Amino acid sequence: MHAKTDSEGTSLDTSWPLRSPPRRPMYYVQSPSNHDVEKMSYGSSPTGSPAHHYYHCSPIHHSRESSTSRFSASLKNPRSLSAYKHVQIDREDDDDDNEMDGDDRGPSRNVRLVVCGVLGFVVLFTTFSLILWGASKSYNPKIIVKNMVFENFNVQAGSDGSGVPTDMLSLNSTVKIHYRNPATFFAVHVTSSPFQLHYFQLLVASGQMKKFTQSRKSQRTVVTVVQGHQVPLYGGVSILKTDRQHLDTATLPLNLTFVLKSRAYILGRLVKSKFYRRVRCPVTLKGNKLGQPLTLGDSCDYR
Repeated sequence: MHAKTDSEGTSLDTSWPLRSPPRRPMYYVQSPSNHDVEKMSYGSSPTGSPAHHYYHCSPIHHSRESSTSRFSASLKNPRSLSAYKHVQIDREDDDDDNEMDGDDRGPSRNVRLVVCGVLGFVVLFTTFSLILWGASKSYNPKIIVKNMVFENFNVQAGSDGSGVPTDMLSLNSTVKIHYRNPATFFAVHVTSSPFQLHYFQLLVASGQMKKFTQSRKSQRTVVTVVQGHQVPLYGGVSILKTDRQHLDTATLPLNLTFVLKSRAYILGRLVKSKFYRRVRCPVTLKGNKLGQPLTLGDSCDYR
């Protein structure tokens, strides 16, 4: 061991070990919290925040606290990120569903509009047609049987188709009818049932009127031939038995019947208006007035 002497004469034993410098206390750094991370992410200046937070604690406390804080920090960020991703995915799914719903609602809405338009058109057209149909009913055609002329009249003996002998009647006549269409916006198509002359229940003559079309606000006179040829009487007309030789003085009561049918096509074939007029006219055949017109206008029944 050597001793060292300083300038002041104090001797130091060099063999004595030098004193080691005093140990500094242990410092532990804690990871910043989420709040500090957010501050840093939002651009806070490093100089504005404290450089370090020092805590003088035991190693056991440091290890527990730092591990807990690091574990919680490591869990918070992923959880928030996954939650954000789930929210974004849910929003995207909702947007996709809304778009799909919008696409589905688009065609169905167009279909509903088309159906509503068609129904509206049908309702309007039906209403308009009913109005026209109701208005046409007030324009009932005017029919007047003006007169009837018996051209000839004859009764003679004969036999029917099976060979049974009986009296046979033949006559020829014409019926004149005045027809008027008072309608202002449609024409009419006119037909009729056969014109028939009856002696009670016995049909003695018949004829068919020719069909015609009468324009609006116009009129005409129609002449129809009504005749019977070799009609077997079978003793049904007792008056003619006594007056067979004197037919110029014979009197035979008859009934003229027919049905006049008028059809108006207002909107083509879609709206039709029909008019029926049943006519019955009592008329008396007189052998001494052949060829003379018999006025029937006042005596006819129009239904």
